[in-house]
Amino acid sequence: MKLLVVEDEKDLNRIIVKNLIAEGYSVDFCFDGESALDYLLAAEYDGVVLDVLLPRMNGFQVLKEIRGKDIQTPVLFLTACTDTEDVVTGLDAGADDYVTKPFSFSELLARIRVMTRKKVEIRENMYQCGDLILNYNDRTVRRGEKEINLSAREFAILFYMIRNQNIVLTRDQIENNIWNMDYEGSSNIIDVYIRYLRKKVDDGYDEKLIHTIRGAGYMLKWEDKNKIQS
Repeated sequence: MKLLVVEDEKDLNRIIVKNLIAEGYSVDFCFDGESALDYLLAAEYDGVVLDVLLPRMNGFQVLKEIRGKDIQTPVLFLTACTDTEDVVTGLDAGADDYVTKPFSFSELLARIRVMTRKKVEIRENMYQCGDLILNYNDRTVRRGEKEINLSAREFAILFYMIRNQNIVLTRDQIENNIWNMDYEGSSNIIDVYIRYLRKKVDDGYDEKLIHTIRGAGYMLKWEDKNKIQS
């Protein structure tokens, strides 16, 4: 797991970095806000420990810049300010947590673990097949830059298919995982919903993701036509 530590007090920076490395983290570090922004624009981090009172650009400004560029890296503020208003300002700006100086490393470590665990949980609920991305947490689906609006049932079927992509799924398998086992609806209900999904997911795209496997069922699969064949 990769972290960025931004603290202008060099001794404190060194201590934090040393202890985080001892805990198994990969750590980059810097001492001012502009450098922090450069790091965050150049690489992806699992979390940032960000001091508020930094030279060249303060922590609030750094956070505003990265959130404005839709960089959602978790941020934990280090602050010498005990003023509630300053704390609220940071949290409202998009910070995930804060620690007030002076602090114990054990407290900092515990908060980092909670903060980064949330990111992992969110990431683990993202599913991708080619340029199709399904976010289970907020029930959104995108293909490329286009957001796809699905009904609850369509979403459930696509979710089941994307978790089992590259596997042939029979109509019975899909039906039994979406409806109760004793469902006695139309025998072609899955075909109907697959047709709905195709219109929303595949229409207008050269690369089709939903494939009919004749005599067997359906499969969600991305076939990269630009892939170099060995």
